[in-house]
Amino acid sequence: MGTPDFIRELRKSVGHQLLFLPGVSAVVLDDRDRILLGRRADTGAWAVIGGIVEPGEQPADCAVREVEEETGVLCVPERILLVETLREPVVYGNGDICQYMDVSFACRAVGGEARVNDDESIDVGWFEADSLPPMKRFSHRRIEKALADDPPWFRTTDRG
Repeated sequence: MGTPDFIRELRKSVGHQLLFLPGVSAVVLDDRDRILLGRRADTGAWAVIGGIVEPGEQPADCAVREVEEETGVLCVPERILLVETLREPVVYGNGDICQYMDVSFACRAVGGEARVNDDESIDVGWFEADSLPPMKRFSHRRIEKALADDPPWFRTTDRG
């Protein structure tokens, strides 16, 4: 799907300036505990599946929608892994600047076939935990949390 319509409309007014947006990421496991990853069209990097929450949409519903839209896999959310504002804003090739507050979910695949299902990915696949492709720390940390079955984690700022 790419950039949601509501952001396109906002950009008409605010140009490229910083937008603070709600995002989700999903660590999807199959019945063999393999991890579903997508190779992003914009960067060429492998990553967990994620996207932007639409106005009025619940974060868990967004995670399910993004996984199906990008990979063709149907999933159900099982638990929240972590909630955090990403430290650094993202500057896109067109000059748009966004910073995301990410809610990460552990999800279980329940159907569908993993495939490139939109223009946001150039490859999609299932990976064993011990043979993951190179990824940013963002994805690794979420996968580690999902596999460890740790309690949810959230970031705080030390004000002392």
